[in-house]
Amino acid sequence: MSVIETLRTRGEGRRLLQDRRLPVLVTAALFVVMFGFGAFRYQSYGFLDAQVFMNLFIDNGYLLVAAVGATFVILTGGIDLSVGSVIGFTTMLTAWLVEKQGLPLLLVAPIALAVGAFGGYLMGYVIHHFEIEPFIVTLAGLFFFRGLCLVISKESISISDPTVDRLAQTHVPLPGGSFLSIAAVVSLAVLALAFYVLHYTRFGRRVYAIGGNEQSALLMGLPVAGTKIAVYTVSGFCSALSGLLFTLYIQSGDPLHAVGLELDAIAAVVVGGTLLTGGSGYVVGTLFGVLVLGLIKTLIQFEGTLSSWWTKIATGVLLFAFILIQRTMTARRRT
Repeated sequence: MSVIETLRTRGEGRRLLQDRRLPVLVTAALFVVMFGFGAFRYQSYGFLDAQVFMNLFIDNGYLLVAAVGATFVILTGGIDLSVGSVIGFTTMLTAWLVEKQGLPLLLVAPIALAVGAFGGYLMGYVIHHFEIEPFIVTLAGLFFFRGLCLVISKESISISDPTVDRLAQTHVPLPGGSFLSIAAVVSLAVLALAFYVLHYTRFGRRVYAIGGNEQSALLMGLPVAGTKIAVYTVSGFCSALSGLLFTLYIQSGDPLHAVGLELDAIAAVVVGGTLLTGGSGYVVGTLFGVLVLGLIKTLIQFEGTLSSWWTKIATGVLLFAFILIQRTMTARRRT
């Protein structure tokens, strides 16, 4: 190989590593490879049935909504550790109001969403105006909302409300005899709305600008305070919505629901290609991150001989690999 060809190859490799779409493409390719492996190994067990694919959305719709909210926060360079606790609290609040107080779900749902959004707003306000690290503030939120779960009840509350049962059992038919649940449809609608907001609105451009360089955003006159508070409000709202979808999925409230789910949401965002330092990432990548994590569970279920803990092991390996990819990309951009 000549010197010119060598330099050209190195230049193409450098441009590839600097391409912001690379992590998303890697995640999408990983999903395709994993799905292909499942189709080859478990073909005789019905892995290629359309419903198996749709079940990825049905079983992980609540995680997708939570991860979308976390994407907004991480794009600004922040972190939200309260996600799982807000989801758990929403299930408890919903179950208590519907089952114990006899309130209709149509009234309870807006209350739960308002509480989640207000909690996110308060955390964002404290983070910005008191200049406290997001890790500390949202960790406090994690303990606060988990504690509120136990204040409501120390025991699980099963929901027998006919409206909840009807929504949980409602199927949206699709071609080929497959279907999606209401929760899955809602999660995809949230994803589409988030995609539009992040890529086609001023608010979305501000989110990326703050994550790229907050000081530069201030110098450009962007409303940094309002935007940072808003992304935590969005995350709180999405967490509460995820809690409502999880309630439909599990039809109960429990103080231990969604323990550690914030880590799954963050992992999905990172595996989906969003930089933990902020400023780069796509909500579509978050979708692929959720699908990859969901597909790991599906493959383990089809295998039948592996413990569910292998899901955590595989997630940890993927997370480590994608952090290394992010590190390599950011190092290349500096040079």
